[in-house]
Amino acid sequence: MRSFANLLDRLTYTPSRSGKLLLMRNYFRATPDPDRGFALAALTDGLPQPFPLRRVLGEIGAARFDPELFRLSRDDVGDTAETVALIWPGSSNVDDTLSLPDVVMGLESVGRDGHAALLTQWLDRLDATGRWALLKFLGGAARVGVSARLAKQAVADAFGRNVDDIEELWHGLSPPYEPLFAWLEDKAERPRLAATPVFRPLMLAHALEDSDWQALRIEDVAAEWKWDGIRIQVSAKGGVTRLFSRSGDDITAGFPELTEQFRGDAILDGELLVMRDGNVAPFADLQQRLNRKTVTRAMASKYPVHVRLYDALEINGEDLRGLPFVQRRSLLEAWHNQHAPQQSDVSEILNVQSKDALQQIWETTRAEGIEGLMLKRKDSPYLAGRPKGHWFKWKRAALTADCVLLYAQKGSGKRSSFYSDYTFGAWGEKDGAPYLVPVGKAYSGFTDAELEQIDRFVRQNTIDRFGPVRSVTPKLVLEVAFDGVQASTRHKSGIAMRFPRIARIRWDKPAAEADTLDTLKKHIVSRP
Repeated sequence: MRSFANLLDRLTYTPSRSGKLLLMRNYFRATPDPDRGFALAALTDGLPQPFPLRRVLGEIGAARFDPELFRLSRDDVGDTAETVALIWPGSSNVDDTLSLPDVVMGLESVGRDGHAALLTQWLDRLDATGRWALLKFLGGAARVGVSARLAKQAVADAFGRNVDDIEELWHGLSPPYEPLFAWLEDKAERPRLAATPVFRPLMLAHALEDSDWQALRIEDVAAEWKWDGIRIQVSAKGGVTRLFSRSGDDITAGFPELTEQFRGDAILDGELLVMRDGNVAPFADLQQRLNRKTVTRAMASKYPVHVRLYDALEINGEDLRGLPFVQRRSLLEAWHNQHAPQQSDVSEILNVQSKDALQQIWETTRAEGIEGLMLKRKDSPYLAGRPKGHWFKWKRAALTADCVLLYAQKGSGKRSSFYSDYTFGAWGEKDGAPYLVPVGKAYSGFTDAELEQIDRFVRQNTIDRFGPVRSVTPKLVLEVAFDGVQASTRHKSGIAMRFPRIARIRWDKPAAEADTLDTLKKHIVSRP
C-alpha cells in the first residue's frame, strides 16, 4: 500500500503530463504482479468489484469522528477521502504490510455486513497517506489528474509498446491484467481475444483552420453533417454486442435496445443520438440517457436512441482500417443494407460541387440546429488518434454572452483548494424590476493565473454559504462561450447552454451591462 500511496500522492502534486508519465512508468516497471495490475485498475476503471464506500463510511464515521467536524472539514478540503484520512484517529502501530491484493481478497472474503469492520481495521493500520490511498482505491475514482488514457500510455511507454495496442486488448482483459504485463515483458505471447468484442481506438478530426481551407480541393474530400450527439463504437462478435464511448468506456448497459439490433461480426464507428420521427432531438434529451446503469422501458420510450454510422473498422474479421475512406464507406453501406439494424442509419454524404457551395451549406448549420460539417479526405486510412491532414471538423462559430458570477464551488483533485466551478446568471425581469437568474455553469476555459484571480475574488466577495457553495456579490462579469442554447423545463431560466466555458474575465464591465435572458433565448433553435 505504501508504494501505491506514494504514487498517488506524488501524482497529485505533479502538474505536468510528462512528470506524471515518468512517475507511472517507474512504478509499473518496479512493482510486481498483481499489485501493479490493481494500481492500473484504480487509475483507469476502478476497483474490480464495486464497494459502497459512502454507506460504509456513514456506518463507521460516527464512532470515530464528530459528524459536524467532518461536514465542516469536507466543505473546506473538497475531497471525502482526504478528509476522512486526515481526521481519522491515528494509530501508534502503523502497519505497512497491507497491499492492494490484500484489499481485493479481503473484500471477496466478507459479505456486505463485514465491510464496515474490515474497513475500520484497515484504516487503523495505516498512516494518513495510506488511509487516503486506500479510500481512493475503494472509491473507484482516484482523481489525481490522470486520465485512463494517460495511465495506459504510461504502461505502454514503460515497456516500449504502442498505447493503441493496449487499447485494443483492454476490454478483453480484467484486473490485475497479468496476461497483459506478461506480454509487455516478453514473457508470453500477445493475449488472444479473437472471439471477444473489443474497442479499437478512434480516429479523430482536427479543427478546420484557414490554411486547411485554402489548401482544400473539393474533389478530394467527402462532406458530412456534424451532429450534436456523442461518438460511439459498436463492436459485435460471436453473437455478443458491446458499445463503447470515444474514450473506450463500455456503455453497453445503458442502451440495451441497441445491442439487440446489431448482429453480425463488425466494428463500426458512429454517433449516438436521440431521434423522434426521423428528426434529431436536442443534446439535452440524449443527456437523459447517459451514465445510467439501468434503463426503464419508460425512459427508453421517452428518449429513443439511434446510431448514425460513419465508418467501418472491421467486417467479418477483416481489418478495414488500411483501406481508403470511400472504400470503407462502400463496405459499411453494403453491411448495413444486408443486416438492416433498426434504430440506425448511415450518415449522408453531401453532394457538393464547389467550395462556395460548401461554405453556403456551413453557414446554414446554426439555423438548422446542426453542429457543423465533417470533411474527410476520400483517400484517408482509418488512423488511431488525431492524425494531421485527414479529417477536419468545421464547427459553427461559438456564441458568447456576458454573464455575472453568482456562485462558486471548489473543484476536485488538483483544484480541490480553489473555487473553480462557477455558476453565472443573466438579467431577467420580474414585476418590472431586473434580477439575475442562473443560466449555466462552467469549470473550464480559464488559465491557471485566471483561476487564482477568480478564486481570490470569490473569497473576498462571499456573501453567503450553502455547504460547499459560496454565493458572491454579483459584480464580476464573465464572457461565456457556448455552442448553442436549448429550451429546458428543468432549469429555472427555461434554457440550457451547450458546452459553456469561460472565454475571458470582463474586469472592465459593470454587472448592470451583462446580457439578458431574452438575448440568450433568441439563440434557441426550434426543431421540427
